[in-house]
Amino acid sequence: MTTDLDAYWMPFTANRQFKKAPRLLSKASGMHFWTPEGREVLDGIAGLWCVNAGHARPKIVEAIRAQALELDFAPPFNMAHPKAFELAERLVELTPAGLNKVFYTNSGSESVDTALKMALAYHRVRGEGSRTRLIGRERGYHGVNFGGISVGGMVANRKMFGSLLTGVDHIRHTHDPVRNAFSIGQPQHGAELADDLERLVALHDASTIAAVIVEPVAGSTGVLLPPQGYLERLRAICDKHGILLIFDEVITGFGRTGAPFAAQRFGVTPDLMTVAKGLTNGCVPMGAVFAKQHVHDVFMNGPEHLIEFFHGYTYSGHPLACAAALGTLDTYAEEGLLTRAAEMEAYFADALHSLKGLPHVIDIRNIGLVGGIELAPIDGAPGKRAFDIFLECWERGVLIRTTGDTVALSPPLIIAKTHVDQIVGTLSDALKRAG
Repeated sequence: MTTDLDAYWMPFTANRQFKKAPRLLSKASGMHFWTPEGREVLDGIAGLWCVNAGHARPKIVEAIRAQALELDFAPPFNMAHPKAFELAERLVELTPAGLNKVFYTNSGSESVDTALKMALAYHRVRGEGSRTRLIGRERGYHGVNFGGISVGGMVANRKMFGSLLTGVDHIRHTHDPVRNAFSIGQPQHGAELADDLERLVALHDASTIAAVIVEPVAGSTGVLLPPQGYLERLRAICDKHGILLIFDEVITGFGRTGAPFAAQRFGVTPDLMTVAKGLTNGCVPMGAVFAKQHVHDVFMNGPEHLIEFFHGYTYSGHPLACAAALGTLDTYAEEGLLTRAAEMEAYFADALHSLKGLPHVIDIRNIGLVGGIELAPIDGAPGKRAFDIFLECWERGVLIRTTGDTVALSPPLIIAKTHVDQIVGTLSDALKRAG
């Protein structure tokens, strides 16, 4: 194994700090990673919100191996392979009613840009080409491509990269610690925050707005839940003004909130829905956009030999990715994992909220098997307190994630109560020792 770490410029990483004290993972199975030295580390974040079925699952591993031997690649433009169609049929059996068309991508970022392009093209094909404006939300995260950071609302992801896409605006975020701190599940207050969309309609006129994109649960910004009634009101406003509603379910999809998709957990169906991560259990890069029938059908006009939607990727519906996704869906189905978060939610919530009152804890948020513990920042050093907690937990054999001064947890859906106890116990000890 190489010991030279210089050549690799790592993503979303404090490279200088990391290379002074590397945190390397060399093996994984079930709920755990192992370091090259053989130290066991409990995975409290499902890899990166994606390994929902746990690591090294046999059906997924075998599906990838067999597919590589049979068909390693098939061109996706004007050609296809059977598993792409098989997977699409399996997926639309799980989606909310009406979301019955699948367009493949290779990541959540690509899924978002694809959905935005679909929305813009949809209105143009319908004769409403003036609908070019895209509406995101403050503190939203929609990947790192130019479309995603334009509609996203996390300042560090935007500030370095110029003016981004034009014609983008943002509704306000839903974080309201004054009224909703330490809520268990959906907070009671804040449904009226959806009405901020009406402010933008009044400012820009509905005839200029193509789509609104939100995460049902905002993950990367620190686990912000939708207030009760918020998503319902957002859906109603979009319907009123002919605006497409896009849910970014890259994090919440495939069982994270206790239902196959957060749209089902909250009872609100978007027009377009982006997924990735749990689609293949993180084993092979893959994403997808689910579209309602009416969105798809608008494009199916003109001469049949012409391309209807000028968009796609060389690796769209890659054979290995499709095989991995099918193995993942089999594993989810056989073990009931798409609803297991609902079974574990109460125990997980009680454990998380037991941290209330510990030093520096100013809020705790949870739903399904996702949780956020917000910490008071160190004066003049935002993010450092949570990062110190991250390092402490790593040394004690638990992998967590931090975003700003929030600790985010999203363990594999196979988690047992003993694992919950270990994660929360380790966090509790680290919080008590934190400066």
